[in-house]
Amino acid sequence: MNYRLLHKTQYDYSENVNNYHGLACVTPKNLSRQTRTDFSLSIYPTPDEIYTHTDYFDNTIHYFSIHKPHNKLVILAKSTLETHSSASAVVPITNKEVREGIRSDGTLKNMLLDYMLPSPFVQWDDEIKRFGADCFADTVSFYESAKRLCHKIYTEFTYVPGFTTIHTPLKTVLRERKGVCQDFSHLFIACLRSMGFAARYISGYLETQPLPGKPKLQGSDATHAWVSVYVPGMGWCDFDPTNDLIPQERHITTAWGRDFGDVSPLKGIIFSTGKHTFRVEVDVIPI
Repeated sequence: MNYRLLHKTQYDYSENVNNYHGLACVTPKNLSRQTRTDFSLSIYPTPDEIYTHTDYFDNTIHYFSIHKPHNKLVILAKSTLETHSSASAVVPITNKEVREGIRSDGTLKNMLLDYMLPSPFVQWDDEIKRFGADCFADTVSFYESAKRLCHKIYTEFTYVPGFTTIHTPLKTVLRERKGVCQDFSHLFIACLRSMGFAARYISGYLETQPLPGKPKLQGSDATHAWVSVYVPGMGWCDFDPTNDLIPQERHITTAWGRDFGDVSPLKGIIFSTGKHTFRVEVDVIPI
């Protein structure tokens, strides 16, 4: 698939903002199943300073600062890219073998450690561990167990926009069986890490399909989140618990990290006394 991707964020302030310092994480990655052919980032007002760097997790980050007074901020990222489906032979390694392999291989464990420990948005207790444990019997295939957990979250939880915020505890999500893609991804990761496995949070986009006979609505797409699990012998394998899918060409990867906090599309510090409103528009357009 070939896509044109537009991601617009706009802030409107009730009082002038005198200074703004921001970090934008909106550049799609170049991967084996995804090739970025063009990218541009437009910011209004024009930043007084802007530069690009690669963070600890190998994500592209744009730092910018605006020192002039302004009451509106617009960040527009435009990309074109080509995506491909991918298929790897599933390695028949059991859950017990994965645990023992990671535990006994110091080099591998050090490489995966960031994705095995608790992180700011991924915490767990015995209840969360029990929720995922019945999918991971010792003698069952690790890859198939991850697919089973993906399906379990998809069938037992309801997607309800606005029911949670990024700060809603996973215990609440588990109790209410409601949430959005961030919640389901964090829960999936917490279950995996609680059992000694490695899982990372993926931020990106998903092309949404219109209803039969209906035109595709501009701005109807949104940022999306899913999970990547480390499978020995296969590497990192993606799972989308929100849609019970193995991500393929319709999933576009922007960044990965321990949880949402590492890959938020936009972070900023403002110097102002007023309130603000914001809106986000995303279009994933096949070309």
